[in-house]
Amino acid sequence: MTDSALNAAPVSWSDADRAARFHAWIAPLVEPLGLRLDTLAVASSDAGFRRYLRLATTDGGTRIVMDDPATPNQVAAFIHVGALMAERGLHVPRVSAHDVAQGFALMEDLGRQSYIAALLEAQRAGDEALPRQLMRDATQALLRWQTSTSARAEGALPVFDEAFVRRELQIFVDWCVQAHHGKQWDDKQRGYWDRTVALLAANIAAQPRVPMHRDYMPRNLMVCPSGGGTSAFASPGILDFQDAVMGPVTYDIASLLRDAFISWDEAEELDWAVRYWEGARRAGLFGLDPNGEDPHEMALDFGLFWRRLEWTVLQRQLKIMGIFCRLKHRDGKPHYAEDLPRFYAYVVKTATRYIELSPLLRLIEDLQPQYTQTGFSLR
Repeated sequence: MTDSALNAAPVSWSDADRAARFHAWIAPLVEPLGLRLDTLAVASSDAGFRRYLRLATTDGGTRIVMDDPATPNQVAAFIHVGALMAERGLHVPRVSAHDVAQGFALMEDLGRQSYIAALLEAQRAGDEALPRQLMRDATQALLRWQTSTSARAEGALPVFDEAFVRRELQIFVDWCVQAHHGKQWDDKQRGYWDRTVALLAANIAAQPRVPMHRDYMPRNLMVCPSGGGTSAFASPGILDFQDAVMGPVTYDIASLLRDAFISWDEAEELDWAVRYWEGARRAGLFGLDPNGEDPHEMALDFGLFWRRLEWTVLQRQLKIMGIFCRLKHRDGKPHYAEDLPRFYAYVVKTATRYIELSPLLRLIEDLQPQYTQTGFSLR
């Protein structure tokens, strides 16, 4: 890694006080950890206030700094969930130092090659083997996380319950329907929405709860060098896990398959979903009885599992549509809204498939009629 690459995105601070506090915090770490502060550069940022900085070390390596100025910040949650994941042998960044009060953490750098970059390049190149390998690795890592006994302990993670689901869906109404499209629903339309929310909440409540990353998508997975074995890649490096909860078994696999930034043919989705479902059955994620049998209806019927997966990811997609619109209209980040067409296509595809979701289809017709009247490619 060259210094010019490191300095390609110089670091600017929201205020001088934040910069001063950062330098006061990191100064005692410079010599013992061999940090080169002159190489500090922006590595990435997310949809909120949090960002990540990269700096070189004197031994030729690099480290990542989490800079989370929000109040409250999520450093404590990151440390907590990271420890739960590391206990299961998952590849999460090792944290060298942190300050929860100020919102700083220094951690291992998992590299520059994200799953999303590798998968998009594979799609462009017509490479079918690499996505299969990466998605299977990601699925195996997910199953390992979902079988964590420590994460399942009472109070270890917040619960993704009905109130949680309804709060997330309201983001779609507030920011996509009202702020972005300028619509105010009448009584009939509000009735359509209430029926949709009730169905989606009931679908989530009907599923076994497991430890849930809550944003298990290719942007948050890193392609890391293998330590050996048959795969060219290690189990994926996992990022952005601080929002983990106990939630429905289908949520994370659905997030992986129907992502905000890349789409797959349904045959590929089904292949990966079946492999996950079979692994989940073997792992007892649907609940084992005393005889070692798995009696849950989702374990006995892949068709039901797939239906619940589609409905679960529909809830997530509606929430994300609201978040992307909020980022555009409230936070001045309009580029996220460029991916809204993918989500309209996802939502229409699912709502058209299930008669119970026809009220939602009517609402989407009112917002964006072109997606229900013409075909739309997800690629």
